[in-house]
Amino acid sequence: MGREKDAKGEEKAKAKATKLKRLSDNESAGAGGDTIMNSAKSTKSAVKTDNGKAQKKVKTPKTEPVESANSARESEEDDFTTKKKGLKRKRIKDEPMEGPSHSSATQTLKKKNKQHGQEEESDGEAQKKKVKKRSEQMVKKEEGEYPVSKKPKRTKEEIEEARQLKIKKKEEEEQNRWRWWEEEKYEDGVKWKSLEHKGPYFPPEYQPLPDDVHFYYNGKEVKLSLAAEEVALFFAQMLDHEYTTKKVFRENFFKDWRKEMTHEERSLIQNLDKCDFGEIHAMHKAKVEARKNMSKEEKLAVKEANQKIVDEYGFCLLDHHKERIGNFKIEPPGLFRGRGEHPKQGMLKKRIQPEDVIINCSKDLPFPVPPAGHHWKEIRHDNTVTWLASWTENIQGSIKYIMLNANSKLKGEKDWEKYEVARKLKSCVDDIRTQYLQDLKSKQMGTRQRAVALYFIDKLALRAGNEKEEGETADTVGCCSLRVEHITLHEQLDGNEYVVEFDFLGKDSIRYYNKVPVIKKVFRNVKLFLDNKEPGDELFDRLNTTMMNKHLSSLMPGLTAKVFRTYNASITLQQQLKELTNKSDNVAEKLLSYNRANRAVAILCNHQRAPPKTFEQSMANLQAKIDARKEQLALAKTELKQAKKDAKTKGSSDPKLQTLVERKKAAVKRCEEQLLKMEVQATDREENKQIALGTSKLNYLDPRISVAWCKNVEVPVEKIYNKSQRDKFAWAIDMTEADFEF
Repeated sequence: MGREKDAKGEEKAKAKATKLKRLSDNESAGAGGDTIMNSAKSTKSAVKTDNGKAQKKVKTPKTEPVESANSARESEEDDFTTKKKGLKRKRIKDEPMEGPSHSSATQTLKKKNKQHGQEEESDGEAQKKKVKKRSEQMVKKEEGEYPVSKKPKRTKEEIEEARQLKIKKKEEEEQNRWRWWEEEKYEDGVKWKSLEHKGPYFPPEYQPLPDDVHFYYNGKEVKLSLAAEEVALFFAQMLDHEYTTKKVFRENFFKDWRKEMTHEERSLIQNLDKCDFGEIHAMHKAKVEARKNMSKEEKLAVKEANQKIVDEYGFCLLDHHKERIGNFKIEPPGLFRGRGEHPKQGMLKKRIQPEDVIINCSKDLPFPVPPAGHHWKEIRHDNTVTWLASWTENIQGSIKYIMLNANSKLKGEKDWEKYEVARKLKSCVDDIRTQYLQDLKSKQMGTRQRAVALYFIDKLALRAGNEKEEGETADTVGCCSLRVEHITLHEQLDGNEYVVEFDFLGKDSIRYYNKVPVIKKVFRNVKLFLDNKEPGDELFDRLNTTMMNKHLSSLMPGLTAKVFRTYNASITLQQQLKELTNKSDNVAEKLLSYNRANRAVAILCNHQRAPPKTFEQSMANLQAKIDARKEQLALAKTELKQAKKDAKTKGSSDPKLQTLVERKKAAVKRCEEQLLKMEVQATDREENKQIALGTSKLNYLDPRISVAWCKNVEVPVEKIYNKSQRDKFAWAIDMTEADFEF
C-alpha cells in the first residue's frame, strides 16, 4: 500500500509540474518579444523590494562570483561573453535549444520520428514532456541522484593534494614577492640604484606575399614593391572592418600608401576604388583560420617560442630584484585607428628601428645589445625616470615608453604616492572651495574665469584640458579649453534652476554630455563669459591649463586637476559604499552594491563604452537560464510539498521519508540561491551596459578603500580584484586594516 501511495504521490507531483509549465507557457506566449527588453526591470524588482531590502537572505557559495574582474584594458567588450564560474549549467541531452531555431528543429525531429514509425505527438505535448524531464533531472542533480559531470571523480587524497599544492604555490609567491613598501624610500627624485635589461623586442621583418597571391589595379595584376606591398597588406587585413569604409580613413591611407610607392607605381595607382585587395585579404583570413585550427602540438610549440621571448626580453633586474616589464615589444607597423572619429585614422604607423630608440640603464652594468647591423639612437643613465626605452612615433609625434609591469615597485610607488597626495587634499579642500567661491565675484575677469573652471573641475571631475596645435589631433577639449559652442545655459530645465548643458569631445574622443544645475553665481558668470562671442571662441579666454595648474600648486604642493579627479572619485566610492552596503546581504548582493558604487564613480568621470556586440544575445541567454531555474524551483517546491505530505501521512514510522524531506528542502534552497544570484547578475549586466568600471577601479580609486570594505563586510578581496589586479595592489592589500578611511 505504501508503495502505491508513493507512486500516486509522484504522479500527482508530475501532473502539478505539467500544469505549472502549461501556465508558464501561456504567460510567455502573451509576453512575446518583450522578455529581453524587460529583463533588467523584472530582475531588479525580483532582487529588491520597495523599501530597498532584499527579499531572499540566503548564503551565497564562495565559488560563484557575480562578476569576475578582468583587465583594463580590461578588453571591456568581452565581459558579457565570458561564462562566469559557478553559473555554467550543464546541458542535458533532452534540453530544448534556446532561440527561434528551436521550433524548426523540433518539427524536423518529429518528421524523422514519423518516418521511423514512432508515435506522433503534438508539438506542445512534446515540448512539455521535455521541459518536465529536464526539470526532474536538474532537481535530481541538485539532490545528488545524478552525477553532475561525466569526468571521473577525484579521490579525497587527490583533492587534498591539489589543495596543498595550491597553498604551497601561493606561499612561495608571497615569500618571493619583493615587499618594497616595507623598505626605506630613496631620496627625492631617485627611482632606482641599478637597472639592467635586454632592451625592447622588435617585430619580425616583412615577408613578401607568396607567388600565387596577387594585387590588382583596374582589373590588371600589378607586382608591387616590397614597401608598397607591405602597406597594401595592412589595408587588406582590415577589409572586414568598418574603418575601411570611412572616407577619412581611406583618404589618409591612400595618401600615406602613395608615399611608399615607387614613381612608376604612383603614376599607375591613382584611385583607391580601382584597387583589388581580394586575394591578399583571402590569404590573411586563411592564415587566421589556420591559427585557430592548429593542433595541440602546434599551439604548444608557438606557446614555447613566445615564452622564450618573454624569458629573454620580458624581465629586468631593478636594484637586484627580478621585475616584469610591461610592454617590452615594440608595436609593429600598421594603420592608425585612433578612438572615435579621429582625423588621422588610416595613416601609416611606420616601422620603428633601433636607430629610433633611446635606452635607459645603469652605467656600471652591461648595456642592451642592439640587433645585428643596427645601433641605438642614444644610451642614457637617468635614475630619476622609470622608463627603460623610449622613441617618438610618427603619427602624432608623441613619445612612447617601455615601462615596468603594473605590479612592479616603480608603478606601485607611483600609485601609492598618487593616492596619498589625493588624501592630503581632503584636509584643505574646504579652504580651497571657500576661496574659489569668493573669487566668483572678483573684479579681475581672469580670476573669475579661474574660479568657474575650478568649480567645474571640482564638482564634475573634468580634466583640465591640454594645449594642442590646431588640426594636429582630434578635436578634444578639457575644462580650460572649452568653447562657446560646447555650452548651453538654461534658467529653468526639468524642474531645476540655473542648468549648464555641456556637450563636447573629451579624452579619447569620448563624448561628454551632461546637464548640471549650478549655483547662481557660477551661472551668471558663465553667461557673462558667453556675451559677444562666436561659437568657436574660447569660453575661458583669459585662462589656460598652465595657469590653472600653477594656481593649484600654490594652494597645495603637488595639486593638479588630476588630483582633484582622483580625490573626488575615491571619496565618492567611499561614501557610496557606506550608503549602499547592507552587512546582512549575501555576497552576491554586496558585490552588486560595490559595482553600483563603482558605477557612480565611472559616471562622474565619464568612463563610457559602447555596449558589447554580444550584449543582447548574452542577456537573452541569461534570461533563458533564469526562466529554466524558475521552472526547476517550481518543480522542487512541488516535490517538497508532496514529500512533506507523505511524511505527515506516515508519521515518524519511516525515517527514509524524513530524509527525503530534508533533501527536497536543500534542493529548494539551492534553487533559490542560484535564482537570486542570476537575477542579481542580470541587473548588474544591464546597469553596466555602457559604463566602463575598470578604468576608475584601476586608476582613480584608492585600492585601500576597497580592501577595507572587503574586510568590513566579509567579502573575499578575490571577488573585487582578479589575480593580476591583486598583484598590482599587493601593497594596499598587505597594509590596509578594516578601519581605513580615505
